[in-house]
Amino acid sequence: MSEGNSSVAAVVRALEGLHAAVGKLSQEYGDTLGIRRLVSDVARLSEDLAELGPPDPRHRPGPVPEELEEIPDVEYDASMWTDAEQEGFGAPDRHAP
Repeated sequence: MSEGNSSVAAVVRALEGLHAAVGKLSQEYGDTLGIRRLVSDVARLSEDLAELGPPDPRHRPGPVPEELEEIPDVEYDASMWTDAEQEGFGAPDRHAP
């Protein structure tokens, strides 16, 4: 199986799992608007996948994006900015001409 086919097969398996999970939700929640929308969405995804057809042979996949590095949302150590120049103002001990 080629890489393209394995990608499609992976999506098919994921959609089958999603279909089964929505079926379980349907049993738990009953015939509600939300369930009908979920069932419709999963069906639409399956139809969209079936309509893809084979990939364009001229298409060259780009590089696989690297994983993003998570930067913690904490204050930086103030000493990190020692002797740094403020953008637009320059260094605090110098004056514009």
